[in-house]
Parts: sequence; C-alpha cells; structure tokens
Amino acid sequence: MPEPADRRNGPAPLPQPRGPLSAAVTDALRRAPHDLPASLGADLDPADPLTDEDLQLTLFLCYELHYRGWRGVDERWEWQPTLLGLRARVERPFEEALRRLVGFPRVPAAGVAAGLVELVAADDGPSLAANLQRRADLTQFREFVVHRSVYHLREADPHSWALPRLGGEAKAALVEIQTDEYGNGRLDRMHAELFRRTLDRLGLDTAYGAHLDAAPAVTLATNNLMSLFGLHRRLRGALLGHLAAFEMTSSLPNRRYGNGLRRLGFDEVATRFYDEHVEADAVHEQIAAHDLCGGLVRAEPALAPDVLFGAAAGLAVDRLFAAHLLDSWAAGRSSLRAPAPRSISVSTTALPATTGGPLAGVA
Repeated sequence: MPEPADRRNGPAPLPQPRGPLSAAVTDALRRAPHDLPASLGADLDPADPLTDEDLQLTLFLCYELHYRGWRGVDERWEWQPTLLGLRARVERPFEEALRRLVGFPRVPAAGVAAGLVELVAADDGPSLAANLQRRADLTQFREFVVHRSVYHLREADPHSWALPRLGGEAKAALVEIQTDEYGNGRLDRMHAELFRRTLDRLGLDTAYGAHLDAAPAVTLATNNLMSLFGLHRRLRGALLGHLAAFEMTSSLPNRRYGNGLRRLGFDEVATRFYDEHVEADAVHEQIAAHDLCGGLVRAEPALAPDVLFGAAAGLAVDRLFAAHLLDSWAAGRSSLRAPAPRSISVSTTALPATTGGPLAGVA
C-alpha cells in the first residue's frame, strides 16, 4: 500500500528530546503557543556546540517550524516571539563554533570563484564516498542513507530561502540550479522523490522526518548549518557559498555512491538519485561558482568573505560527519543513535537476493 500523503510529505511527528532544553521545547510545542521563560537557554554553554545533542535538536525543532512544521503543533509557534528569542540564544554558540572551526577564509586577488576552487582543492577530509564505493556493507550503506535522508527528503529547500533575497545574475543562476533540483516541475524527477525510491529499495521508511531520532547531532548540524544561513538575510552570502561548495564536491562522490550500490547488487531504481547528480552537479559546479557566487559578489563586493565562510563551514562540518561514520564503523559500532525505521511496505524485489530478504540487516 502507498504511504498516506501526510506521512510522505510531512509534517513529521515531534522527535524524542535529548536533554533538558529540547525537552522543554517539545513540551511547549505540544501546547498552544505561550510565552517561554526568559531564562530558558540563558545559561547554555556546551563543550562542543557542533556535537551537542540537546543543542542541535533544539535548533532543529525551531528551524523545522519554518519548513513543514511538526505534526499536531500549532502553526502559530513559527513566529512566537519568546521561541524566536530562545532560538537566537541557541544559534549564538552554534555560529561562534562554526567561525572558530574555519576562521576567516582569505579572498584571493583572483576573486571569489578562485577562492572557492582553493577551498575545495584543500579539502582533505576522510573519503566516506570511497569507503561506500569499495568496502561498506549493506548495513553501513543503509546507515549512510538514513543520515542523509534528513536533508535529501527536503532537498534544495534551505537554499531556496535565498531566492527573494537576490536579484539579477545571482538570482537567475540560483533559479537555474534549483529548477533541476525540483525536477523541472515534474514530481517523478524531483531529487527528493528520487531519493525516496532509494530509501524504499533499501527497505527503509520513506516518510518525511522518519529518521530524525536515529540521526546524531553531527548529522543535524549539517542540516542546521543550511537553515542558519538560509533564515538570516545577513548570511545570504554564506548560504550561496555553502551551495557552491556542495555542488563543487558532489559529482565524484555521487558516482561512487551509485557504484557502491551496484557493487551491493542494487538496480538502476536504487542508484538513479546518485546517477542523476553525477551529470547535473558537474554543470551546477560552474554555475554556482561563477554565476551564482560571482554574480552576488559583483553586485555586493562586501559579501565575498561571507561566501567563502559559508563554503568553508559546509566543508568542515561535512568532514566531521564523515569522520563520525568512518570512526564508528572502524570501531564496529553503528553510526546511528537508534535503529533505523523499516519501510512500511517493501517490495519483495526491493533488495538483492544476497541480503537474505527485504529487511535483513536493517540497523
């Protein structure tokens, strides 16, 4: 049976809290909008904001109100002033940690596009894509897909926040990229829908937000980073820089992901999401660096450092994400916080026969 539309496209149910702050927020969201205590979050001082489960989930709870919302949560919470104040208090250590992580990237004399190329060339993080292509077993590949589902089931949405904040060359370039991401207006070609088929082929729940409870803080951080940039107009340069780095480092890894699934015996339905990105992102790379970011800086030269900050931050947080997965697997443990939900209905032909059946090996 197909999934109900409300499960498929959201909103998702509220996730389980991970500490006192996210517990207070989830408890509040279950009730009618009301003022939160001014002291809530005032003493927040995590050792590492990027990997703090309570902080990252609290941010995700707040940010999701600007996307699909939460099932059963009053939509007026989106602009409730005291919740926005709490969000600002939680954002502060997150943004400060990002700036400590990457510093202040230098804008080269050759311009912002050259700076993006330099950042990408210098990125020496662990090769998660190579591991998934050559060595990862089916359980590990499923874990990777679970992590990425948090973003890919709403793919492109965070970067679309930039559209009303741009004009001219940069806006036209972003529209060109986003049009491909949204399947040129065809539901069956939307990248989020292609990814949903990959989830289904791997025997995993395809509902929007189904895997939030399994995703650790570092996974939420990769998503919260985009929301932070997207929801603040002052960070529009960082948002475009993040998108450029995303596109400039996408084509080869996606080729490897697709080949990894083929090695495990999966068909073209399972790999189409990754295969689609190999060609599309090779084109997007040039548009993003030269027309999108270059166009923005030609119109607003003062934003060049922000563009490179956004790119550097995206690359750095992705390195943390990759290291978490690889370190977990090397130690013989799961990279997830909890078992991944299985698909509600899985075709008997969904998985290769070598897996021992449609649900064998689900984390």
